[in-house]
Amino acid sequence: MIKVCAIFFLLCTALVGLAQVSEFNQPWMDSTKALILDPYHGNDLNWEELASDKRVAGIIHKATQGNRVDKKYRERKETAKARGYKWGSYHLGVPGSPVAQADFYLETVGIHSDEIYALDLENLNPRSSMPLDSAVKFITRMHEKTGRYPLIYCNRVVLDGISEKFDSSSVFAKCPLWHARFRNDIPDFNTATWTTYTLWQFSCEINCHNTGPCPYRVPGTNADMDINVYNGTIEELLDKWPDI
Repeated sequence: MIKVCAIFFLLCTALVGLAQVSEFNQPWMDSTKALILDPYHGNDLNWEELASDKRVAGIIHKATQGNRVDKKYRERKETAKARGYKWGSYHLGVPGSPVAQADFYLETVGIHSDEIYALDLENLNPRSSMPLDSAVKFITRMHEKTGRYPLIYCNRVVLDGISEKFDSSSVFAKCPLWHARFRNDIPDFNTATWTTYTLWQFSCEINCHNTGPCPYRVPGTNADMDINVYNGTIEELLDKWPDI
């Protein structure tokens, strides 16, 4: 009887743990969920060690910022694709002509049917980041040139800013949401524009430390690597890419 009770207790504990893992609560703890890295030139990356984590299915690398090109972009694209990773890129939006930025971004990365495009909106300060009205023009230009909409990367503050001005019928809502929240759960997700996220950037140097706690460690990377979980399984990500 004691043995049966112990087994029952362990099963219940496991089920409770699984129940706690959900779309908005530590989804990276679900081993069926795909992971994506989004490095830039300042992040170290050991490809041999990275290959041991089969959940890492894709790379979305920084390509451009304003009119500057990330110096590791082309080299890492070649390596990643040779190793079988899905590939994508992002442009970090800055003040200035959004159309010129979109054109420069596409001139840099090219138009490819198997690659993801993304726009990084870091904050709502128009002196340091692309304003939201300009982002609309960037998105429109990207769609004109590629026939597709880019992912929109933003944190909670920017998401709330978008949600205040743009509803679910806006051009923002046509873009998959790439949401940055460095915590275990999202209890206050604003659903005015998007009902959920496509990617959740959940780990970086803010909440991951080389010698301390970290939500998830990817072999071959340091604590400053941005790690994202896909709102779906590894198989779903591979099947849908780049239209995730």
